[in-house]
Amino acid sequence: MVRVKYCNLRWSLPIALFSLMALWLISSPVQFVAAQSPRSKDDRPNIVIIYSDDHAQHAVGAYGSRMNQTPAIDRLARDGMRFNNSFVANAICGPARATLLTGLHSHANGMTANNTRFRDDLPTFAKGLQAAGYQTAMIGKWHIPTKPNGFDYWAIKRGGYYNSEFETPDGKETSKGHITDVITERSVDWMRDTAQQNRPFLVWISHSAVHRTWAPAGRHLDRYADRDIPPPNNLHDDYQGRNPGASTAQMRVSRDLFPAYDLKLPVTGDQILDRAAARQLDQMTDEQRERWDAAFVPRNDAFAEAGLAGRQRTEWNYQRYIKNYLRCVDGIDESVATVRGFLEKNSLADNTIVIYSSDQGFFLGDHGWYDKRWMYEESFRTPLLIYWPGVTTPQSTSDHLVQNIDIAPTLLEMAGAEPVADMQGESLAPLLQGEKPSDWRNALYYHYQMVEPPGRTSHLVAKHYGIRTARHKLIYFYEHDFWELYDLERDPGEMNNLYPGLASSDLVKQLKNELADLRVQYKDTSGKPW
Repeated sequence: MVRVKYCNLRWSLPIALFSLMALWLISSPVQFVAAQSPRSKDDRPNIVIIYSDDHAQHAVGAYGSRMNQTPAIDRLARDGMRFNNSFVANAICGPARATLLTGLHSHANGMTANNTRFRDDLPTFAKGLQAAGYQTAMIGKWHIPTKPNGFDYWAIKRGGYYNSEFETPDGKETSKGHITDVITERSVDWMRDTAQQNRPFLVWISHSAVHRTWAPAGRHLDRYADRDIPPPNNLHDDYQGRNPGASTAQMRVSRDLFPAYDLKLPVTGDQILDRAAARQLDQMTDEQRERWDAAFVPRNDAFAEAGLAGRQRTEWNYQRYIKNYLRCVDGIDESVATVRGFLEKNSLADNTIVIYSSDQGFFLGDHGWYDKRWMYEESFRTPLLIYWPGVTTPQSTSDHLVQNIDIAPTLLEMAGAEPVADMQGESLAPLLQGEKPSDWRNALYYHYQMVEPPGRTSHLVAKHYGIRTARHKLIYFYEHDFWELYDLERDPGEMNNLYPGLASSDLVKQLKNELADLRVQYKDTSGKPW
């Protein structure tokens, strides 16, 4: 059958001819499509960003974890590319998300800390993809002071690990279940509805796990109960040779974890976080609470009988903390499996890019710490795995120095959207296509400058900025006018500060010059100069 695609009659035609043509169309078996042509299929790839919170690179199987297995995340590495040297620009929650959105360092996007403003007027990958015709969504943790801009749909998680509320454009909505499962289900539902339209989509699945307070789903509460997790060699770090803030920061496994809030011990006393822990338990359903108590009450009784102190107590704290952390990672891994399973069952996998990353890394007892913020490797590094079907060679890896400022320009190029010249990151598309650019960056810039008031709930990490090359790291703690230098090849655990002995060396002079150049390149005038 002949399909007439366009009806473009000219008013200048004679009336008689017009009448004859109309009569022919009515009587003819030819199918007529009025007004305009049907849209052709949009073959641009869908994009799914699965984004966790505080997931350390060394708690991912594909990166050589000694502690746990992450089969679904590891499958992304087998199917796509694993970035071995993936880092962040500022290892703290809100600023990391602002950096991901804008492709800009924190000083440039305005969000230098969790409690500062965000320049909502800036271009973002969401606005760029939306303008290019993509359907866009953000579901989960937001942690930015403005409402999500550039997203056709958004649902911001409010609350803890169980039965959280969601803020949406239509108001608040309740949920029942573990937050990782709920965010996953909402994201899959949105993709199911959206995939029926003839437009590509982007969804940012923004998990709040594995953030403190590490409350796993009920089905995971018995994981790792029958074995100890090997602690890092520097669990009992004494911070010799490090900046003065290293020993005073409030993030030690030995002394700074809250008994109820973090360690799941019985609620006692008046500590505000213990009361918060009690409220979190009160938000559980009877069934959820019964499962929780069945797991923790016998273990807590055994702890009380043991009467541990000193190094033994530190090691017990570590086991309690790290097991709950890894149980939350297990939930994230299952989320990745669920999302990819949905894509495969609905014939979307062959044209959907899947990205897995985290807002930053995390200290898993390394240097005796939990939390992040520092430029040390454990929090500076973040996992980055990208599956780009038909483009990226399976089981490929990249050793190039990449950073979360690179994600936004990468997404724009993947989608064929207009690039943004002012973004400070570089598109990873050439690396994903197997290229090895000779002019790729040879150093990374980092700046942490969150100000926290003194108090039990603050971490009090010293403000600092620095440079990392393939082998060396130089950090300036400007609050203390203190420098640290590490040879990452010989000292990957960053235990031996070389700066005192090499302060006048050519190496230090070169790194300082490069650091100064990076501050000029990125137009960062914040923080104290040396």
